[in-house]
Amino acid sequence: MKHTPTPAGLAALEAQLAQDLEFLELPAKPWVPKQMHDGVPVRDVVVIGAGMCGLAATAKLVLTGITNVVAYDAAPAGLEGPWVTFARMQTLRSPKTLNGPSLGLPQLTFRAWFTAQWGVEAWQALDKIPRSRWMDYLVWYRKVLALPIRNSVRMTGVTPVDDLIAIDVEGAETGRVLTRHLVLATGRSGLGGFAVPDFLKGIDRTYWAHSADEIDFDALKGKRVAVIGAGASSMDNAATALEAGAGSVDMLIRRKEMPRINKLTGIGSQGVVHGIYHLPDAWKWKFFDYTASTQTPPPRSSTLRVSRHQNARFFLDCGIVAVKEDAGGLLIETTQGPMRYDFLIAATGFSNDFSDRPEFAAIAPYIRTWSDGRYTPDMGPPRPGMSEAPDLGPAFEFRERVPGSCPMLAHIHCFNDAAMLTHGKVSGDIPAVSAGAERLVRGITASLFAEDVETHFANLIAYDTPELLGDEWADSTPLLQKEAVQ
Repeated sequence: MKHTPTPAGLAALEAQLAQDLEFLELPAKPWVPKQMHDGVPVRDVVVIGAGMCGLAATAKLVLTGITNVVAYDAAPAGLEGPWVTFARMQTLRSPKTLNGPSLGLPQLTFRAWFTAQWGVEAWQALDKIPRSRWMDYLVWYRKVLALPIRNSVRMTGVTPVDDLIAIDVEGAETGRVLTRHLVLATGRSGLGGFAVPDFLKGIDRTYWAHSADEIDFDALKGKRVAVIGAGASSMDNAATALEAGAGSVDMLIRRKEMPRINKLTGIGSQGVVHGIYHLPDAWKWKFFDYTASTQTPPPRSSTLRVSRHQNARFFLDCGIVAVKEDAGGLLIETTQGPMRYDFLIAATGFSNDFSDRPEFAAIAPYIRTWSDGRYTPDMGPPRPGMSEAPDLGPAFEFRERVPGSCPMLAHIHCFNDAAMLTHGKVSGDIPAVSAGAERLVRGITASLFAEDVETHFANLIAYDTPELLGDEWADSTPLLQKEAVQ
């Protein structure tokens, strides 16, 4: 940045935000009755994950008056999400003007935060948002809203306890937490984890890494490196390896042509944000099957970041047949012939397969997916990654594969990338995360109110603070009799 940040500008922004919240009567007054179970306090909502989606969900809950909440994140404070960990792009891919997790509050936008410190001129000069700057903004977002987040705490298990959900946690906080609702704001990894191709299973991890791994790029100096894929993360990892001094980097791309058009960006609108969920299932499948088949191209800047290096090569129509360890390196059999490398980076995305996640072991067998009847053959050919997507309700809640088999699923909400097929892209990307948080919290609010309806009705009956004290008027009815006599 050429401009020096102005602390006074940020203080003024925070004061304006505080006034806006006061004018809007936010946060709303707490309204959910407190609960105990065998003498143990019960949370109304626990959020797992304090990245962007977890922050937006937690903030919306608190602003709605659901204050008995906590968000847990396994990462230390300031390292939540991918932005300063495994994200390796130089800038965000989204336009700088998007509202992101601001929840409809202008003073909570990145633009307001940035302009308050560096000024309008710097904002106008900014092309895309540097990813570390975005992380700085999210840290401020958490601080200025005083969100109840606890770091270095990992969820290790989920089990039912009567009509509640018990969460086992370890780390900075260890033990069991009881909650009425659980929100899984677990980001790109969703409910599964790294998608690892079969040809890499059994290969020594010394020789390969997933693009979301912590990678020692300095150790790749002078090495022959292969990167699988043609997406954004493959470009980012290839560029990082080249900038760290890799001897060569080859992009092994299965497609015959590079994808060039970001289809969903082309139709981005509030109609898409709010309308996808209400479409018939066949149309949902049609939209996402088409965009999966056309694929999302990497940003132009990310691709140029790779191709400007003379020791970078792009091999198209280069599918991988097999990978073998060979003489201290890798022998990769491809559709273009055998190739030798010292290290491979698999930019192969993530999986919705939650059966291998121990923390989900108690619920995984019961979760209904699209392959359990929501997808039908007349929609088109089955597509891996879509068929396994969870079949979710209107508040991102899981549904049971067999009715009655796991009732607590109705109170566990999948607010992460795995929700895309059912809800659209409102729980994983910057453009529509506020709309997603609104939809999530509206559903949780309705559920909590309905669950406590007897208490709310009892409170209605018990409320006895008079509005009128009896001295505000005189009863003129007796005068009617006198007037009648006269």
